Amino acid sequence: MLRKFTALVLVSAAAALLVLALRQAPSTDRSLMVYCAAGMKQPVEQIALQFEKESGTRIELQFGGTGTLLSQLRIAKKGDLFIAADESSLEEARKLGVIEESLSLTEQHPVIAVAKGNPKGLQTLADLRRPDIRLALPNPEAASIGKVAKKLLGNQWEALAATAAVMKPTVTEIAADVKLGASDAALVWDSTVPQFEGLEMIQVTQLSAHAEKVSAGVLKSAASSVEALKFARYLAAPDKGGAIFQKQGFQIVAGDRWVEKPELILYSGGVNRPAIEGLVQEFASREGISVTTVFNGCGILCAAMKTMKDSTSPKFPDVYYACDVCFVPPVAEHFPEAVLLTEAEIVIAVPRGNLKGIHTLADLAQSGLRVGLCNAEQSTLGFMTAGILRSMNLFDSVSKNASSQVPTGDFLVNQLRTGSLDAAVVYRTNIQKQLEHFEAIALPADKAKAVQPFAVRKDSPNRELGKRLLAYLCAHKESFEKAGFVWRGDSAPVKSAELEIPDYLKQK
Repeated sequence: MLRKFTALVLVSAAAALLVLALRQAPSTDRSLMVYCAAGMKQPVEQIALQFEKESGTRIELQFGGTGTLLSQLRIAKKGDLFIAADESSLEEARKLGVIEESLSLTEQHPVIAVAKGNPKGLQTLADLRRPDIRLALPNPEAASIGKVAKKLLGNQWEALAATAAVMKPTVTEIAADVKLGASDAALVWDSTVPQFEGLEMIQVTQLSAHAEKVSAGVLKSAASSVEALKFARYLAAPDKGGAIFQKQGFQIVAGDRWVEKPELILYSGGVNRPAIEGLVQEFASREGISVTTVFNGCGILCAAMKTMKDSTSPKFPDVYYACDVCFVPPVAEHFPEAVLLTEAEIVIAVPRGNLKGIHTLADLAQSGLRVGLCNAEQSTLGFMTAGILRSMNLFDSVSKNASSQVPTGDFLVNQLRTGSLDAAVVYRTNIQKQLEHFEAIALPADKAKAVQPFAVRKDSPNRELGKRLLAYLCAHKESFEKAGFVWRGDSAPVKSAELEIPDYLKQK
């Protein structure tokens, strides 16, 4: 009886463990729902089929006019990706709060589609209003090409609409009408024409000079951001989705080459760590990628890049977030453009109570004072401190009291806490979370500001990924402000060669 009971217990335990394992095991029935502009049907179907074979993830495609799909998204609030045929629709989706990241896929231009040989001899927009022309137009409320063409043509659109034989909700429907001979001409995308045998395009400057990007937006309703972004990267990769788009007559835009799990390398000055460390981890988890982050003094980071000689090294950083603009020139050839993301104040930190009576930089020259400075060759803070002191003729007198020279301000703060220093020149952010222990003595306003530029390497294989990291950081400016930074990330990128650097901070 005991044996039977024991066997029953073991069987029950095994069954329970099996149920638990099944619950915890990842589902192999992965699928993504993709809303796609009708004009992209042929290439996206082919790309989806290829992705399914390689990844095992099923792609469910729903096609329609971009405007129609956007209306569906607002109501349904489900799905994983939205492929829009124009930028304004993607921006509208962003304003409606239905998408997160977006990846550009192709570029297209409005043209006039006619039958091969142009039997009606059409050349201009005015020709479309001839009484012998059966014109097919896209509905601007449903199709991106209609919305874009209506905006470009202004009053001319109303005149064309008044004489049009038919107006339909998708670009493929009106292109099919021309192919079948039901219409003589239609306003379509240049990428639509190669998809229909027997058509050719007429380019008129008023339309064709305008370019629109086709983009894939990750929906906020996506069940798995990792899976959705993986397919979006696959669509945009020049050696995967891009190759199929190009073969079918689409003009592709820059995308990262396909890697199932990319690795992004970030070099960052130590001052930025409190604000970005958690955000970078969140970004990596959302994208399903690996991020290798190296925090150190910018002098050390720039020296490491120079040691690698060129960016062909697999360890060369993809993105660089410096402590100040003065440490961009040494590596400007690799990072020719930057966004001035944040600003940090440089201060004199002293223990609360300021028993040594320190109020200015000149006070740091007091006899017997133990002063902490960062190393000028290793860190931005040290380099800037030395430059500031030299500009005020204080370098020699203050340096005599420098009992510690380290790579980052955090080291100096620790030494202040242990009582081995009387004062230290640091960033305000270094003491932001320890204000119960320290006081901050302000420097002259024209010398107290360090500006942190964020740059993506020009030849990085993960360039688009680096841009998305920047966008992710910009979407969380509260993290920077909480860490004590002043936010500047809403400004336009600047050329590294045009950065304004005071003479006393220029690299020699």
